[in-house]
Amino acid sequence: MRSIYLFATTPHKDAISIKSLDMEFLTPNINFGDYDYIIITSKHAITALGAYEKSEYINKPFLCVSPKTASLYEEHGGVVLEAGNGYGDDLVLNIQKYPKTTRWLYLRAELIVSSFVDASRDLGYSIDEAVLYRSFCSKAMEDLRVSDDSTLIFTSPSSIECFLKNNTISPDAKVVVIGTVTAKYLPKGVKYVVSETTTIDSCLEAAY
Repeated sequence: MRSIYLFATTPHKDAISIKSLDMEFLTPNINFGDYDYIIITSKHAITALGAYEKSEYINKPFLCVSPKTASLYEEHGGVVLEAGNGYGDDLVLNIQKYPKTTRWLYLRAELIVSSFVDASRDLGYSIDEAVLYRSFCSKAMEDLRVSDDSTLIFTSPSSIECFLKNNTISPDAKVVVIGTVTAKYLPKGVKYVVSETTTIDSCLEAAY
């Protein structure tokens, strides 16, 4: 039976969970009162908000990248404006539902792959950005070695990039990616399966 490796920042009981990234959280000065709505595309943004007074932002509706992120923010006590379909680039479709006079703030990572901010600005929308966290490859990824016939689950472009620093993907491996954006970061010629939804549970289902 193949060993199933999950490269993510959240472990799962049905896989050998390898923490792909370590995080450094930042605290830029933010006046949340300047904005109508806040955008987040990761649970890490919710964690980073712990450094701020909750009363400053908790009544601002948040546009979340996915139902999972929205659920986590609701557990945090926040108000969800909408949940996207799990793909950051598609958030422009959510943003277009609102007037161009709407003031948006995107709480983001230092490095991002989504282009929805530029696409929205091209349409005339105002979106400010605040970098709340940065990530770097974990020591666990540096030390990892896997057998050729393993199942590899990648949950972000960074998880692929970190894996490839010290490993190669064998033709005998089964590769599962959490979405089409992540798939673009695989080496040319690697065969893969895209999970049905952008969740770890869906990735595990595709692994079998």
